[in-house]
Amino acid sequence: MSILNRVKELRARFNFSQSVLAEKVGVTRQTIAAIEKGDYVPSLLLALTICDVFELKMEDVFVLNKEGKEDE
Repeated sequence: MSILNRVKELRARFNFSQSVLAEKVGVTRQTIAAIEKGDYVPSLLLALTICDVFELKMEDVFVLNKEGKEDE
């Protein structure tokens, strides 16, 4: 399983750079980049904060992908 997200798409729609979004949620630009690439799964608190910035529900930003690889 994995978590898919729409952070990059939403960031572009809101015309935010990675740095601007990072500042709004209190993380580094590198963290936002890693979330967008799927290399980093944000904590629940960070995910909720990102959703709050976009004024969307969690399920509108983050989706559980049950078809992904299982953890070994």
